[in-house]
Amino acid sequence: MSKSDSKKTRHEYSGKDIRVLEGLEPVRKRPGMYIGSTDTRGLHHCVKEIIDNSVDEGIVGFAKTVSVYMRSDGYITVTDDGRGIPVDKHASGVSALEVAMTKLHAGGKFDEMAYQASGGLHGVGASAVNALSSHMQVVVKRDGKYHYQEYNIGQPKKPVAVISEQQVLDLFPWEGKSFIKYDSGTLSSFIPDEKIFSTTEYKFKTIRDFLRERAYLMAGLYFRIFNQAEGLRQDFYFEGGIKSMVRHLNRNKQVIHPVIHMKGEFEADKYKILVEVAMQYTDAYSETMEMFANTIKTPDGGTHLTGFRMALNRSLKDYAVKNGLIKDEKESFTADDLKEGMTCVIFIKMPSDDLQFESQTKAKLNNSEAQSAAYQVVKDSLDTYLEEHPSEAKAILEKVLLAARARLAARAAKDAVIRKGALEGMSLPGKLADCQSKDPTASEIYIVEGDSAGGSAKQGRDRRFQAIFPLRGKILNTERARLDRIIGNEEVKNLIIALGTGVGDTFDISKLRYHRIILMNDADVDGEHITTLVLTFFFRHMPKIVQDGYLYVAMPPLYKVSTKKEEHYVFSDTEKDQKVAELKAKNPKLNISIQRYKGLGEMNPEQLWETTMKPDNRVLKNITIDDASKADQIFTTLMGSFVPPRKKFIQTHAKLASLDV
Repeated sequence: MSKSDSKKTRHEYSGKDIRVLEGLEPVRKRPGMYIGSTDTRGLHHCVKEIIDNSVDEGIVGFAKTVSVYMRSDGYITVTDDGRGIPVDKHASGVSALEVAMTKLHAGGKFDEMAYQASGGLHGVGASAVNALSSHMQVVVKRDGKYHYQEYNIGQPKKPVAVISEQQVLDLFPWEGKSFIKYDSGTLSSFIPDEKIFSTTEYKFKTIRDFLRERAYLMAGLYFRIFNQAEGLRQDFYFEGGIKSMVRHLNRNKQVIHPVIHMKGEFEADKYKILVEVAMQYTDAYSETMEMFANTIKTPDGGTHLTGFRMALNRSLKDYAVKNGLIKDEKESFTADDLKEGMTCVIFIKMPSDDLQFESQTKAKLNNSEAQSAAYQVVKDSLDTYLEEHPSEAKAILEKVLLAARARLAARAAKDAVIRKGALEGMSLPGKLADCQSKDPTASEIYIVEGDSAGGSAKQGRDRRFQAIFPLRGKILNTERARLDRIIGNEEVKNLIIALGTGVGDTFDISKLRYHRIILMNDADVDGEHITTLVLTFFFRHMPKIVQDGYLYVAMPPLYKVSTKKEEHYVFSDTEKDQKVAELKAKNPKLNISIQRYKGLGEMNPEQLWETTMKPDNRVLKNITIDDASKADQIFTTLMGSFVPPRKKFIQTHAKLASLDV
């Protein structure tokens, strides 16, 4: 392009070049802005949006039952027995149902009288799901009539029309049978658009677990889920609400007192905030927190969590000083000591249009009134509970003061190590074969089982960017160990030094020396155990490394399939059988040799490099945390002190050991 052409192009840039996305077009253009992503998370987020519309009817006391049907044809149908979406004529000239399903930021949740504490915030839920579905149908039952409309990619095929009960059953022969028994309600059925989503396969477990969580929050609301293809059904109903949720989270832990339930209202300037908290201490060392604002999960906490922590700290210190359990509150315990062994659910309800979050993801609550509400309700309730239950109060404070003593011991142990210069990175451990690169983003470290595999890895690696850290045997089980004991363990201490981040209150992710931490162990029982021990260490004591996506597990091949002219490495029994069949199809008389690798040490350095360490060839599993509470349960079950839950888990999942996963 010449300079004159370039000037002409810039000069002709005018109003006609400004594009306005109409209707639901912005959702299809930028789906991530509305549902987070277009992978399996975004896919399931669509289901959650429709479910929460029904839950909102339960919040305001109209719906009693919410049902989810996973149809074998790929459709998801959600029904409730609430009031039903309004169908009367809207000011825009069409049915209110059509407006709710086809217009962004349209819905009853902006009306404080209609929804006092709904989960929806921006009015894009149902319409966004509609835009991202290749086909969607809605039936609303109001005043004994069935109002129906269907859509293709968010566009209505025809205006809203009244259909007969038989037509409802013809359209929905499975899920319609229950729906027609309701006096009123809404039925929404949709199938995701394959052009939008990378996968359209729903997971029963994901939706089931979401419904269980909603059932805990909505005490007295009945939830059902059906899977047509597998013939599965599960129902959830909890009168105990979040108290039942805490008991469920602690089911495999040793509790030290009954669940404490606190509930109350706080008068803000313009509205009321309902605060509900359930908490219980266990003999564990980690904390489990679940926080919600109007059924919206806030994993990053926010003002309601801050208010709770302030009230807990104040109440326990006041009680401890008053009853002579500590002489001076300055020398007693810190906020971190209160976290050890704590399981807590915080649930606040307030008008939806007043909710404020730090970002569109709604991960952190930002309302200052919520902090005041949580503090006041928890402080008043907990003060009363401690006075009325002295034995439970004593058990809680003994737990907290024990954590304080352990913290001081850990600090002393850490200081002793720091004085030797180790944790500050002054001298890297001799067993570490470091890489030449000093750029963390380009560097990776392999944590390898044993000296044999470590030797092959050291010889086979690319020294420019690959470091090797060999473990001698199985490291300490850090699930049941405090920081002082962890720092005193030579293998774990050397690993902390090699990574460079420090640990505990001195942990600093910006000092991480490698941005790919790869666990490489044998594909046998011992290797899997070592991997689990190391995963436990990272999850419990360096969770930021997992959360930021720096942790991986290497997948070494299980078999080498060889002929005279070729060698193929495969990673499962299924792949082995497929490769053998493929080779036999080419030449039935071909002599095929199959070698099964029992350990990494059986591979020579060249083989280990080609199959497991070469970036172009290797297979790595990135370890992430989708749900912290589920991960906590798994680690508690597998690595905790209770044997029966672990035995049950192994018996239940034994068959998975023979499957390719």
